[in-house]
Amino acid sequence: MAQTKSGKAAGKGKASNLIKGGTGDWEVVVGMEVHAQVNSRAKLFSGASTAFGAAPNSHVSLVDAAMPGMLPVINEECVYQAIRTGLGLNAKINLKSVFDRKNYFYPDLPQGYQISQYKHPIVGEGQVEIDVDGETVTVGIERLHLEQDAGKLIHDQDPERSYVDLNRAGVALMEIVSKPDIRSARQAQAYVAKLRTILRYLGTCDGDMEKGNLRADVNVSVRRPGEPLGTRCEIKNVNSIRFIGQAVEAEARRQIEILEDGGAIEQETRLFDAEKGVTRAMRSKEEAHDYRYFPDPDLLPLELEPDLVERLKAGLPELPDAKRQRFMKEYGLSAYDAGVLVAERESADYFEAVAKGRDGKLAANWVINELFGRLNREGRLIGDSPVAAAQLGAIVGLIGDGTISGKIAKDVFEIVWTEGGDPAEIVEKRGLKQVTDTGAIEAAVEAILASNPDKVAQAKSKPAMLGWFVGQVMKATGGKANPAAVNEILRRKIGI
Repeated sequence: MAQTKSGKAAGKGKASNLIKGGTGDWEVVVGMEVHAQVNSRAKLFSGASTAFGAAPNSHVSLVDAAMPGMLPVINEECVYQAIRTGLGLNAKINLKSVFDRKNYFYPDLPQGYQISQYKHPIVGEGQVEIDVDGETVTVGIERLHLEQDAGKLIHDQDPERSYVDLNRAGVALMEIVSKPDIRSARQAQAYVAKLRTILRYLGTCDGDMEKGNLRADVNVSVRRPGEPLGTRCEIKNVNSIRFIGQAVEAEARRQIEILEDGGAIEQETRLFDAEKGVTRAMRSKEEAHDYRYFPDPDLLPLELEPDLVERLKAGLPELPDAKRQRFMKEYGLSAYDAGVLVAERESADYFEAVAKGRDGKLAANWVINELFGRLNREGRLIGDSPVAAAQLGAIVGLIGDGTISGKIAKDVFEIVWTEGGDPAEIVEKRGLKQVTDTGAIEAAVEAILASNPDKVAQAKSKPAMLGWFVGQVMKATGGKANPAAVNEILRRKIGI
């Protein structure tokens, strides 16, 4: 990150992003290092499995355990996944990259170094656009490099010992380094959420933060608006989008208090304590020279053919931003609704199946409000929905052709949710078809008007009372009357 150099890389923050301190406004500056586990069945330099949840040390090859004489062999699929991700981030793909040894000692790193990339990464500069509070912010990507993960220390099995599990050792990671372009906790959260969405669309990382497959190191500094960038502190391994926002706010407040008291910020690595809502010191921050990077002598430079990059580019799926624009143009959706639908690829695919050949706005309304609302209340994911896209599409179609009203449709949705079945058959067998016979509706209207002459007189001077009459007619017809026909007949009969 370039946060301790000049302030030129970072733009001016909006007033709404400034933090009020005791002595004036402060601007928070955030850069992110997101570690994304590559979707691959084998590790970066060995054939050992990457499956999650196995018994400790059951997915460890001789290479992962750093046995003498064992040489790394690069996993081709991991390289392809990194290239796809770079293309999805609108980034430059470097046709030549180099693997380096990053030297440090830790018990879960059996080699005594991590194979990573430093000066010559596989992916160069790119960018990601995020939408926060009605503002579109472009966050620059500085680089994406491939590296191997370390193992894991287990401390809770024995009060006197720590255990080492090397199942994760050697698993391929993509480290995606942003520029210090983020100016608030909400922007930091939106950036990671957008990055996660892109990775899931591409199929290059599953984005499961609970399993540690996506985690972020958050670099935070503060400054007076317009001044050079301040000293940054790195908050390590934040593993939820909610915690990222809390960590940025807590660290920014800590730094502001120190500076306003006349102190100075020490560059260091910190951890976020989610229970207490504070960051705490972990160690002094290392610089690149502390790791003594040098090219790994066991791995040749990685050279890519331009044709390979073009083939991978041609095979990319439609990405969230492009899909959002298409939904707005093709289905007439608002930017907000389109954004909600494309947030997950599975949700976007579900919506398109519902909307195919039908009213796009009506389909979006049912997917977002009825389906998503019910899924959220019951703690389900869209893949677990009891109502399939074809079933919801059929309900939307029945509303669109006038077979059922919106009120009846909700009853049908409930039946499909709890019992299953074909919506058209449910409507037919249970007599739920909307009454469109104007003669029958007119008879119901006349009966209501005859029973309420006082309200008819009031409605002539207060047209807003029409809603009461509509409700009475719908009640009398069991909710089956066509609402548009009811309104038209009422207005004609009352004379408003």
